[in-house]
Amino acid sequence: MSASPFDHPFLSGLLGDAEASSLFTAEADMRAMLAFESALAQAEAEAGLIGRDAADCITTICQSFAPDYEALKLATGKDGVVVPELVNQLRKAVGKKHAPSVHFGATSQDVIDTSLILRLKTLSRILDTRLEAVISALSHLDKKHGAKALMGRTRMQPAIPIKVTDRIDAWRDPLIRHRERLIIQSQALFIVQLGGAAGTLDRLGSKAVTVRTNLARTLKLGDAPQWHSQRDRLAEFSSLLSLITGTLGKFGADIALLAQLGEIVLDGGGASSAMSHKQNPVAAELLVTLARFNAVQLSGMHLALVHEQERSGSAWSLEWMLLPQMAIATAASLNLALSMCSNIKSIGRSGSDAH
Repeated sequence: MSASPFDHPFLSGLLGDAEASSLFTAEADMRAMLAFESALAQAEAEAGLIGRDAADCITTICQSFAPDYEALKLATGKDGVVVPELVNQLRKAVGKKHAPSVHFGATSQDVIDTSLILRLKTLSRILDTRLEAVISALSHLDKKHGAKALMGRTRMQPAIPIKVTDRIDAWRDPLIRHRERLIIQSQALFIVQLGGAAGTLDRLGSKAVTVRTNLARTLKLGDAPQWHSQRDRLAEFSSLLSLITGTLGKFGADIALLAQLGEIVLDGGGASSAMSHKQNPVAAELLVTLARFNAVQLSGMHLALVHEQERSGSAWSLEWMLLPQMAIATAASLNLALSMCSNIKSIGRSGSDAH
């Protein structure tokens, strides 16, 4: 049993998304953190701050390192972050000779934030692919049914006849803009985090910028000054997640109302345990649910903008609780929307009678 519906044994069948969820497992986080430590060592060796033999040893260990997760769990409960214990384990694994070179000049937040960015970069590609697929599916529906008549409704009351294409435009056009927003945000968000103890990279001295540039290049991330306490990019990305699910929630609400009014024919509805004749618009309902869920979580991500001074433990850990679930909710919404598009067999009415 899980406290989260996104990885619950059976609720995940409604709300889960295996591909997105895989980015937020302990194993995925660990792979990204080890990639950071390996790339950092190589970047520092290039800058002459640590020996080449030390960097190669660290990289070799990181490629096959299997941490003691129980020790990590216990230490995180004491330290508030996983990195001090992870670095201790890595230093033991590389041996006394090269132990001082592990994590040299970095801080816990560098490791954790860069791990997050690496995984969000993968998530962004997933979302972009799915946005494109939903937009394409809506365009296909438009070509097939767009000329049909539909009653336009304002404030949920009959207004004037419209075409199905008018309603589809209201579903599709925001998704096109969200895809454009995703591309623009990706250029600003996917940057390395390296600031050291208080953001000044003091231990790296005159080689600080060189190391950061080398690190960013190795990890295929953008290079920019540290952003320890500047969480606006993450808040903006979260806002986009909520925009996507909000738009899909509107799609779902409209489909459910069309089904209620008999203006749409759907395959693949959900069964009722009491009424065998029913075909419930489950996917449509879930799109509304996920839109509301993300709208609620977004307020928390905006609260996490308040990072006291150079680092905040409370605001930072709030992000850990909220952002993964928002990401999974968004990925799940896109899959649900794509599935629902394929289940629409007819929408609107032929001819001019939309009543």
